[in-house]
Amino acid sequence: MKILSVAFLSCLLLAGFARADIAVVVTVDSPLRTVSQNDLINVFMGRYRRLPTGETALPVDLSPLKARFYRALVDKDLAEINSYWARLIFSGQASPPLQMQESDEMLQYIRRNPGALGYLDAAAVPDDVRIVLQLSERQAP
Repeated sequence: MKILSVAFLSCLLLAGFARADIAVVVTVDSPLRTVSQNDLINVFMGRYRRLPTGETALPVDLSPLKARFYRALVDKDLAEINSYWARLIFSGQASPPLQMQESDEMLQYIRRNPGALGYLDAAAVPDDVRIVLQLSERQAP
């Protein structure tokens, strides 16, 4: 019985340090095959308006995963991201990524727009989109 208890507690502790993968996706018709994390940061933070392929960048935030995505991408929480965007919007320098609530809605947008890119839980990526980068986030215990 003690062995089972120790094994169970060990699993719980390890689960707290598990990595949650987020897949950055584009349409399969996009010429973008891969993207560096640095380029992705510049696109999602409004610094780049074009993808490395030259297409207009159309980043999409998925509200249910947004906090995890920005933590994995730039190690910032949503309050910091919202503050960042408030400054840029106020100064007229950039517009934030398009906000979507549902993954199906985001996937439809990505499929219709070659420059669009968004993110999903890596376990939920359908076959008709291409993963261009996978991010891992260390979960708090």
